[in-house]
Amino acid sequence: MAPEAAGQLRAFLDHIRAERGLAANTVSAYRRDLCRFLGGLEGPAAAHLTALRTADVEHFLRQCRDEHLALSSTARALAAVRMFCRFLVLQRVLGSDVSAVVGAPKKWHRLPAVLSDAHVEGLLAAPDDGQDVHALRDRAILTLLYATGMRASELAGLRIGDVNFTLGVVRVLGKGGKERIVPFAPHAGRLLGEYLAGGRPAGAAADGQAPLFLTRRGRAMCRQDVFRVVRKYVRRAALRGHVGPHTLRHAFATHLLAHGADLRAVQEMLGHADISTTQTYTHVDAERLKAVHRRFHPRG
Repeated sequence: MAPEAAGQLRAFLDHIRAERGLAANTVSAYRRDLCRFLGGLEGPAAAHLTALRTADVEHFLRQCRDEHLALSSTARALAAVRMFCRFLVLQRVLGSDVSAVVGAPKKWHRLPAVLSDAHVEGLLAAPDDGQDVHALRDRAILTLLYATGMRASELAGLRIGDVNFTLGVVRVLGKGGKERIVPFAPHAGRLLGEYLAGGRPAGAAADGQAPLFLTRRGRAMCRQDVFRVVRKYVRRAALRGHVGPHTLRHAFATHLLAHGADLRAVQEMLGHADISTTQTYTHVDAERLKAVHRRFHPRG
């Protein structure tokens, strides 16, 4: 990668982090995508970004296809390149957005896998006080993920002061720094209270700004820690398939809609910017109903 390109990439990443407020995971993914794009440039564009052309973007997409990159990953990579090209226009490096006429690959809309009520209950019951010194914490984590539909990164970022036990709500900081308020059931509140009373490391800070969930060494949990906790109990509950924190988010949304919840309310609780993303879960419930119909209807 040419020094000029490396400098523009650093400036772009600072821009989307500070001014656009993109999440750390998105910034990291865009960095990887753009390193591949800039590192693969050939001809004049490899030396000077002022020579960047539409053909260079199209060449990058062909590379993604030849490497059998998933359509979703290719679409994200193109989104990163498009945003970078618009940034270069703002910086007066390019006279126009050379990526504007490049079409995105068509993606199949895969329906998310959803746990049944029985499987959710089995997973939430998997932490055992007799086997786990962290059972109080892990039971609270699993229950809160399902009770609120939070992402793993959102749960890891919670502070003690974000939980309002009186109102039964939690303040969640989502993608792009957007804040939302999500209610939780009394059962989840009781488990959280038990964890705060007896499940945190001795001497850990307990003021409102202290991290809610801590590791065994008393440090704030990160996204990967939450994944490890969920995977541990997925194995113990003998659940099949790829089940992680996002699976509980899927279950939260689908079970709410299946029991008559308003789509807009579910959108707000999930923190979706576009309601079409939330509508995916109505398709999931429709597929479930069709499966029931096929199984039990005499002419199914």
